[in-house]
This record gives sequence, C-alpha cells and structure tokens, in this order.
Amino acid sequence: MKERFELVTHEPDGAADLWAFSLQEAQKARAFHTGFSQYTQTPLTSLPGLAKAVGVESIRIKDESYRFGLNAFKVLGGSYALGRYIARTLGEDIKDLPAQRILSEEIRRKLGQLTFVTATDGNHGRGVAWTANQLGQKSVVYMPKGSAQERLDNIRAEGSDASITDLNYDDAVRLAHKHAREYGWVMVQDTAWEGYTDIPLWIMQGYTTMGAEMAEQLPEAPTHLFLQAGVGSMAGAMAGFFTALYGEKKPRIIIVEPNKADCLFRTAKAADGTLHNVTGDMDTIMAGLACGEPCSIGWEVLKSCADGFLTVPESAAADGMRILAAPCRGDDPVVSGESGAAAFGAAMNLLLDPNLREMKEQLGLDEHSRLLFISTEGDTDKENYRRIVWGGAYGGGLR
Repeated sequence: MKERFELVTHEPDGAADLWAFSLQEAQKARAFHTGFSQYTQTPLTSLPGLAKAVGVESIRIKDESYRFGLNAFKVLGGSYALGRYIARTLGEDIKDLPAQRILSEEIRRKLGQLTFVTATDGNHGRGVAWTANQLGQKSVVYMPKGSAQERLDNIRAEGSDASITDLNYDDAVRLAHKHAREYGWVMVQDTAWEGYTDIPLWIMQGYTTMGAEMAEQLPEAPTHLFLQAGVGSMAGAMAGFFTALYGEKKPRIIIVEPNKADCLFRTAKAADGTLHNVTGDMDTIMAGLACGEPCSIGWEVLKSCADGFLTVPESAAADGMRILAAPCRGDDPVVSGESGAAAFGAAMNLLLDPNLREMKEQLGLDEHSRLLFISTEGDTDKENYRRIVWGGAYGGGLR
C-alpha cells in the first residue's frame, strides 16, 4: 500500500439526534467519574510558540496521559459503560449510583460475581480491567497479534485474564463476543452491531467527560477540531459533543486515520450509504487506530457532524510525537503516543508541507485558525515511543 495523505471533504447532513452527547449528558458522565478518588481534570495545554511558527492563531491539546494514572483516555468509556450496566442491572439511575457507591460492599453483594470481556490493542482493555478490579469483579481481555508486551503486562497488573491472540483486532472482537455468549460474560466493546448498541453508546458517552472539561478550559471556541479515529467511537462522541455545544458555530471537524486502517475514510469516500471495512493485519504503528470495521453509532454521528476525512501515512503520527515532545521555546512538551499524536501530526503536515497546500486551503487553515486536538494516550509502549522520538523511526517529510 502506497503511503499518502488523502482528504475527502464532507457536507455534514445534520441528521443525527445529538442528545446523548449534550453538555447535560456529558456532565452526568463527568459526575460519575469524579466519584473515583483517582479523578482529576486533565490539562488542556496551549502551544503559543508552535502556533506562531506554523502560522495559526492558537493550538491547544488535551493531554490524556494524566487520566486516572492509566496514561490514556479509554478508561472514561469503559468505566462509564460498566457503571451504566450495573445501574441497569440493579434498576437504578446512574445519577443515583456514583462510583463511590458502586465500590461499596452493599453493591458488590447485590451484584454477585460478574466477568467483563473485551478486545483491545491495550488502552481500552486496561480501562475495563482497572474498573472491574476496582469493583471487585473479573475481566477477560483479548489483544490482537502484534500487541505490545508492555500493554499486556499493564492489563494483567489489574488482575485481568489477558492474552495476545493470533487474530487481527476485528477478529479478536468476534472472539470476545463468542465467549461472552458461551460463558455468560458481559461484553464491553465500542463496536456496535444489531442487538448490541447500549454499551457502545455508554462508552461513547463516557468519553464526553473530556468534552465537559474542555468546555470549561477553552477560553474561546476552536475553529478546527482534528480527531483521530479507530472504529469512530471517540471521534463520534467528541464530534457530537462539540456540534451540540456550539451549534451553527461548531468548529470544522476533521477525522484522521492511518492508511492501513481507514474504514471511515473509505466509507465517506464511497458515499453510498454503506459501511466499508478494511481487512487484513492492519500493521500500523497507530495500534489504537488499527480497526477495520466502523462503529455504526459513531459513523451516524460523524456523517452528521464531520467536515472532512483524512487518511495519513505512518510518518504523520511519528512527526506529531516528535513535535509534541519538543515544540517551541516556552511551550510545554506533551508526551503523546503513536495513536495519541496522529491527528496532531496530520495537521502539522498540512501546515508545513508545501505539497499539501491544497488540502490546507480546502480546510480553511490560516492565521485565524484556532486548532484543538486530543492526545488520547501517552507513551503506553515506551520502547516504541523512544524508538520513534529518540531514534527517528518512521521519518516523514518534515524531517
């Protein structure tokens, strides 16, 4: 596969009902998360020196490496989905069942022993395992082939029965689903299918805690929001949130995927009303984005809210990691992993590479642009992070 930057502009159809991603619902998710003693608001880092250097008004990046001490945002979705599932099982409303109460012996006795199962490249599984461990429940986690040993070890450290399979991500999801049906486990996945929509939606709503925080942190509305995507659940949640929050004044929303796993890009490009999958190994360094089958719920939101879909080479993520690690004098560095830096790196290429000027102009990137990003993970694979940032692996056109 030839590595490339390719953009499909998109006219949002505005058809999706965004109630699930409203500020009110996001505040409900945030209220649940604040019940964990580990909760703190993650920083929204401003990079004024870099903004000046690349010719835009401002650059801000939400740094999720500080989330719950787990080095990634994914725990927000998994924990909220478990909370909502437990609330429904007990016949209660999540607003009456904060995390502190769920952690109580009273609730544990009522629930009995549950096993939560999921497939993951690392971050989501760690979040599910961490939450299950906090609740005194069990978890089983299946990882696709090629997953980092460090990520597996971190999941096992939470008491999970975790293993690396010889399957790609989407087949690992199917394995988790098969075992959930066979053993009576609870599937916790952000991929939706017929008959399985509640938990994926709850996961997406859990991510809106980031939105509720940013609504307080932003001094003014962004003009552009770049979001990296795997199945599209985080991207859909954030696109829905910022569209619901700002309405007609919403930022331009651009979805970024690796060339090797660009199912949303392919779906947008085809524009034929069907979801388009990517098959095979999808051996991208952006492991958290190596998903070949879109989440149907996420796609419906993106179809309604996104303005562009961008497929990018491996070097885009590597460029983003290196620039964030050493931005401009006076700017604070951000430790961002391969998936966390993907959207940021893509935008930096659009701004700095003269060969991409047409895409830059198509997206209206100029000196008045206020850019917003989410670094969804830190150095969750430290060996690979150092190989890229220190060693210069996957060098791109910006070197």
